[in-house]
Amino acid sequence: MRIITVILIVFLVLLQYRLWFGKNSVPDYFALKENVALQLTQNEKLQQRNKLIYADIHDLKNGLQAVEERARNELGMIKENETFFRVIPNDE
Repeated sequence: MRIITVILIVFLVLLQYRLWFGKNSVPDYFALKENVALQLTQNEKLQQRNKLIYADIHDLKNGLQAVEERARNELGMIKENETFFRVIPNDE
């Protein structure tokens, strides 16, 4: 009976060691849980960015206002019979 008790205690110690310090242990679980939470947050931000990009693409494909806005802001284009004034502030 004493041998069985010793064997069971040794077995329990080995299992506890593996639970706390081995591969896939409790600290590993908590680290992975934190990494998953960070990844979910990052994925959510990227999904929001993708929605904005898809909306921008849709506007560029279907509407002329978005194309006109881009042409004015990025390329400096103006409409026919339109005058562009650039106001330069004084250095004073």
